[in-house]
Amino acid sequence: MRAFRRVAWAPALAGALALQGCVSVSAPTSIAPAPTAAVPVTVDGVPAGMQYLYASGEAAAVSIQAWNALVGYVRAQRSPVSVVLAPGATLAAPSWTACGGKPKAAVFDVDETVLLNLGFEYDAASGQPWSDSRWQAWERTGIKQVAPVPGARAALTQLRAMGVTVVFNSNRSAANAAQTQAAIDAAGLGPARHGETLFLAGDDAMGSKKDGRRATIAAKYCVVAMGGDQLGDFSDLFNAGQTPAARRAVVQSPTLAAKWGAGWFVLPNPVYGTALKGTRDEVFPPAIHWAPTQGVQ
Repeated sequence: MRAFRRVAWAPALAGALALQGCVSVSAPTSIAPAPTAAVPVTVDGVPAGMQYLYASGEAAAVSIQAWNALVGYVRAQRSPVSVVLAPGATLAAPSWTACGGKPKAAVFDVDETVLLNLGFEYDAASGQPWSDSRWQAWERTGIKQVAPVPGARAALTQLRAMGVTVVFNSNRSAANAAQTQAAIDAAGLGPARHGETLFLAGDDAMGSKKDGRRATIAAKYCVVAMGGDQLGDFSDLFNAGQTPAARRAVVQSPTLAAKWGAGWFVLPNPVYGTALKGTRDEVFPPAIHWAPTQGVQ
């Protein structure tokens, strides 16, 4: 997802920075420039979050687990039910778009959901600060320096074999639609066709917000599953000024908790995004603070 200007080299956990005595990284908004930050937590010279997401067997297993669960959920559905929030719905009182007789589709974010941006993150790991011009250059030229998220290629193939149309909803730029299509196809995840099965920032007047594009997709399809690495890949309401504690609470609320793994599927991304925010006291509330007793080393 790109509902913000990314800090591509952000550490795995905002709390880890706080514990290191560094400045925590706040997730940029869709209109604010990327903030500066202290040197991220690194191991062997690579930011820890990058090591986890792009190199670890654990991250690959979590991704495959999510994709297997998604395919299993879709296969088990006998009466299609939409997972796109209806206009006017709230997170406290969710309601869903009607399916009627519309064909089934599954909607996915692109970056770090189906596609790993290995070439860009290699460059970012050298300490290069994020910039829009640098990211736009990546969209235009980084067509082959990518890889499918573990499990994604097999899952999309299975969905299509079930008659489910795969649709991508990305905050990559509509100006680079041809290159994004090529990157998705080169990774074996396509087909992706702009305006049909690929929707991008700039396709409507809502910028990086995805609800308008989701509504356009839902008008044509019964969206039976969605996948993403950020909460904004499911609804823009998650990014409506909530504190980290409020966002964490709302995803656990009775009205939404049952949706995770049952229509909404989250892929791991500790590298960048709206999850990476929170001061030390926001991540670790005062009520749970602990320190060893005097004399304990």
